[in-house]
Amino acid sequence: PYIPGLLSFREIPLVCKAIEQLSIEPDVFLCDGQGIAHPRRMGIATHLGVIINKPTVGCAKSRLIGTHNEVGSKKGAYTPLMDKKEVIGAVLRTRQGVKPVFVSPGYGISLKDARTLVLSCVTKYRIPEPIRAAHNLVTLLRNSREAG
Repeated sequence: PYIPGLLSFREIPLVCKAIEQLSIEPDVFLCDGQGIAHPRRMGIATHLGVIINKPTVGCAKSRLIGTHNEVGSKKGAYTPLMDKKEVIGAVLRTRQGVKPVFVSPGYGISLKDARTLVLSCVTKYRIPEPIRAAHNLVTLLRNSREAG
C-alpha cells in the first residue's frame, strides 16, 4: 500500500529491476515523486539516485511538505518551496492555466537544472512527457491484465 513519505521502499526494487533491463544508460532519471522535498530529505528520487549513483529529479503533482508563495500564471513561472528557511524545491508552472508541479532535486543535480529539465520535457500536458508516458503505459498494462 501507499504510505505517504515511504513510497520509495515500495517502488525502488521494481524501478531498479526495470533500470537493469534498459538497453541505453540515461544521463538523468525523472521520478514521479519527491526528491529532497521530503520530511527526511529522502524522497523516491533521492533514494533512487543514491542507489544507482545517477542524477535524479523529483516531479510531483502534489506537495508533501513545505510552504510557498503564489506562482505566476505563465509557463516557466516558479516560486521556491520552503521548509522553514531551507529551499527544498520549486513550485513550477509547466503550462499556463494549469496547476503547478512540485520539483525537487533528487541526487547529483541542482534545483535550477531540475527545473530546466522538467520544463524541457513538457509538451502539451501539465506533467513532463516521460512521467506521463510511463503512467499511461502502466495504466494500459494494469487494465489489460484486469480484463484478461
